[in-house]
Amino acid sequence: MTLFYALYVRLSPTSVRALLALAVVFVMLGTTGWTAVRPHTVSGARAAALTSWMHGTIGHHRLPSPNAAPATIARFFASLTATQRLALARRYPLVVGNLNGAPLALRYRANRLSLSQFRASEAARAVSDKLTPAGRKVAERLSGRYASLLAGHRQILSFDPTGPGRAAEVFGDLSTARRIAVVVPGVDTDMLTFEKSSKPYSSPTGMARALYDEEQNDQPGARTAVIAWADYTTPSGVGLDASTGTLAERGAVRLEGLVQALPRKAEVSLFCHSYGSVLCGVAAPDLPHGRIGDIAVFGSPGMRVRRAADLHTTANVWAARDSSDWISDVPHVEFAGLGHGADPVSGSFGARVVSAAGASGHPGYFAPGTASLANFAEIALGDYQGVACKSGTACTDGL
Repeated sequence: MTLFYALYVRLSPTSVRALLALAVVFVMLGTTGWTAVRPHTVSGARAAALTSWMHGTIGHHRLPSPNAAPATIARFFASLTATQRLALARRYPLVVGNLNGAPLALRYRANRLSLSQFRASEAARAVSDKLTPAGRKVAERLSGRYASLLAGHRQILSFDPTGPGRAAEVFGDLSTARRIAVVVPGVDTDMLTFEKSSKPYSSPTGMARALYDEEQNDQPGARTAVIAWADYTTPSGVGLDASTGTLAERGAVRLEGLVQALPRKAEVSLFCHSYGSVLCGVAAPDLPHGRIGDIAVFGSPGMRVRRAADLHTTANVWAARDSSDWISDVPHVEFAGLGHGADPVSGSFGARVVSAAGASGHPGYFAPGTASLANFAEIALGDYQGVACKSGTACTDGL
């Protein structure tokens, strides 16, 4: 008796259909070579900076663990003089720039220092005869990306060149914001796709900037901030990484750290795209109680739960999907760790489903003029009566 036959005779018809759907997906992935898991490398510079930090001191102070709670990090920096804080940023920019709980202005400054160093390094690599032509091209693109992030007065909240790279950028004044939105992107997000000149609203920075601008157009002068949060390692393509929750679980820990460090007076909302919605689903039960007012998922393959109630969050759960999004063809099942569960826009899931009219394809939800962007801005502002439901007014009942 084969394993699949044994499963067939023991499982319910619904489970059998789920298993067969996943088997089809897995065969497709395997035959196209997509099941290869992307290697997760460690940057020598980042590792060296962390090691040096762990053995460092400032004045009579030992430096705290970089994994310490944001409140602990905040107390440590509050105990230092301005000169000491700046000295740490200059000595350990790759550490200070990524420390949840460190002063915002200091993080921005530290990340500018890191970006300047890595821009120069990649510019040199771009003309090195030790690299292949392809390697020089990548170095040239990275140098250009770092130069772009250094332009003007951009507020880079985190920067880590490890592997494909991670970053986060703030739009608005995070320190005075009364409402903070966090945009959590999905697959194929790295340093080179953090912003895009082509299809800009499909990138983390483009989505966040569009949301911030929509908020300000809706309520000029509103004290809001939006974070383009690409500070986790995302799946590369629609492969095995994208079919499991492993990277979502790792990213959820990082998202929890971010939320803990945000100003406590602000209401926080999460806007989670594609695989980012998997991360938000995994993170939801462990996020600080009462800090999250809204979780909106769009283009979602699932949140690894059967129903919105299973997220165990006090946040309003919203969902959107445009009619041309290919994600609707992905089996919304979960079996043996593969797949991400129920469809968030299905009636049985229990999310508040909003209109995505005007959006085009999987990455089009933040394009100006779309109903999805307008709805996300209303949600981020807490103006729920301005939200357009997919049908009727049921999505705002009780708010």
